Amino acid sequence: MSAHRPRYRLAGRIARHVLLVVSATFALLPFVWMISLSLKPPDEIFQPDFHLWPKTFHGVENYRVALTAAPMLRFLLNGVFVCAIIFVLQLMVCVPCAYALAKLRFRGRDTLFSAVLVGLLVPPQALAIPHFVLLHVFGLLDTYAALILPWIISAFGIFLLRQFFRSIPDEIIHAARLDGLGEFEIIWRIMIPMSTPALAAFGIFSVVAHWNDLFWPLIAVRSEDISTPALGILLFRDDEAGQFLGPLMAGATIIVAPLLLAFLLAQRRFIDGLATTAMK
Repeated sequence: MSAHRPRYRLAGRIARHVLLVVSATFALLPFVWMISLSLKPPDEIFQPDFHLWPKTFHGVENYRVALTAAPMLRFLLNGVFVCAIIFVLQLMVCVPCAYALAKLRFRGRDTLFSAVLVGLLVPPQALAIPHFVLLHVFGLLDTYAALILPWIISAFGIFLLRQFFRSIPDEIIHAARLDGLGEFEIIWRIMIPMSTPALAAFGIFSVVAHWNDLFWPLIAVRSEDISTPALGILLFRDDEAGQFLGPLMAGATIIVAPLLLAFLLAQRRFIDGLATTAMK
């Protein structure tokens, strides 16, 4: 029986790797197809036969149209600005809240944490109408504030950072208090430097969510000057002829590329942050 164990283990490893390869293929196939369409001329996009590489390379023209037919650089800068401000404001709110829920003892702490868990169950689309009415009352629609303010409080960020903060020993906090540090100094000088993996993980989730968000910008923004990348890509839409499908895919590739680059740069910290949080 013991002689067959290495075979079973080898078979299990092979099965896991095959499952991972198949899953990765299905996950990457839309991106590969997007890049393929961005390199094809219009007459090849709608051909019935399947070929991944174009017979006539049309990538230069498609990417040129994607960069010149609409202010793509402006959309990218708007996306960077909006995502960066949202993330910074989320950290200013989520880090103190997560620290209080993880390390401080006060009446109602468990109730507040339950409220955070309830907030995780509420889809953002359900709050679109209250947010729209509130911004309309204050005259903030069609501004950068309309894209930023509804998202500065993140229940997911509070939950993720709270779980990570719980893994930090309480003795470190007690020693810092004995040295005369206040609570905000402890957060700034101890908790934030020690929670870099969790912050990187939350940053990727936050940036990806708001970079790709189309639902809320489509409601709150009308001006092209402050359009985000997901909203600006709609300028290439042609429901009748479909002749802009190549530039549309080229523009989508340009928009997705910064996210892939950011994930590759922060991949190790992202995985470390999720692994540490999951263990708690």
